[in-house]
Amino acid sequence: MRTFDFDFAPLYRSAIGFDRMMDLVQSTLQSEPSDNYPPYNIEKTGEDAYRITLAVAGFGLNELTLTQQQNTLLVGGQKASENGAEYLHQGIAARAFERRFSLADFVKVTGAQLENGLLSIDLVREVPEEMKPRRIAIGTGGTGGKPKAIEQKAA
Repeated sequence: MRTFDFDFAPLYRSAIGFDRMMDLVQSTLQSEPSDNYPPYNIEKTGEDAYRITLAVAGFGLNELTLTQQQNTLLVGGQKASENGAEYLHQGIAARAFERRFSLADFVKVTGAQLENGLLSIDLVREVPEEMKPRRIAIGTGGTGGKPKAIEQKAA
């Protein structure tokens, strides 16, 4: 069991608007290590493109579910019931699973493919144009850079 006690208060003072990210880091540090089934890879396939690949050998298309809700991607698997098969040895994992991935803002699932027991999920980060950085012109206030004299009216 991991026990980390980090104080993120100094970061909250200087990182404006990152509350969700800090809460995510805090909850990750406090959570128990979860089951590592099924194993997976996360790779960067482009500047704003990613791929999650899960090893789901033995699962068919109709036994897998893929759901994106807000900033969470949920991948689930439930084996269809076997019709009375009697195993002498069952080494291939066929247990149900549920794997959650936290996604950054503006990350969307663009496709999924099951091939050779590997489920590949393609993701892309699409930042709206109004959210992208933009250069802001700095004006001089119309005084040409010279201080403006303020006159006081006599009473």
